[in-house]
Amino acid sequence: MANQKKSSKTNSSAKFTFWMIGLVAVCILAFIFLGHHSKPQEQTTSPSVKINYSNEPFLGKESAPVSIIEFGDYKCPLCKNFNATVKPEIQKELIDTGKAKLYFMNDSFIYKDSKRAALFAESVYQELGNDTFWKFHDLLYQKQNPNDEKKDVFTEEYLTNTLKEIASPADVDKVVNNFKANKSYDAWKKDMDYVDKLGVTGTPTLFVNGKEFTGKTMDDLKNMVDQAAKGK
Repeated sequence: MANQKKSSKTNSSAKFTFWMIGLVAVCILAFIFLGHHSKPQEQTTSPSVKINYSNEPFLGKESAPVSIIEFGDYKCPLCKNFNATVKPEIQKELIDTGKAKLYFMNDSFIYKDSKRAALFAESVYQELGNDTFWKFHDLLYQKQNPNDEKKDVFTEEYLTNTLKEIASPADVDKVVNNFKANKSYDAWKKDMDYVDKLGVTGTPTLFVNGKEFTGKTMDDLKNMVDQAAKGK
């Protein structure tokens, strides 16, 4: 996968390749799971890290035997594309079938409002629960303008107005108060600690039961999930 170092155009063929994104009309960046929106290479991979999935937003059945993590940044154009085109395939092939559940963890590194958006989303999760979190998460990516990657767009006002599109005024107030009180910081910091421990170098990046996915197709991911279910 190419990730934003520190991308996905759905292909309906059997060899569906993750993370193809058209950045310009003539130039298409093929970003499979090894390339991403980069950041400085400071971490070292620790495959033995035990992950605490509690209080993390997820899609799927709690009883699903395999846990997939997507590390993402709300400013990452490749994550936007992943959310729109790859996540539905994961939903269909792995989540709806009960084979796996998909967690989202923050890797906020692209711009200064990356962290603000992540903290606000964590406040949504804490106050309004898992379902509303995913609605907000999807909406935030839908509204993202890739041209604004290095602009401070995700202001508190912007995030609040986005939440107003899917939540009642009373619920919006709960989230804003949580955010202002910095109650979501510890949850965000937990994600960022895993970024360091696991050596995540770009977004989007997937981990399957604690091991980084480095394949290139949906079949590769399905095979890795099957192996993880067998304890391999």
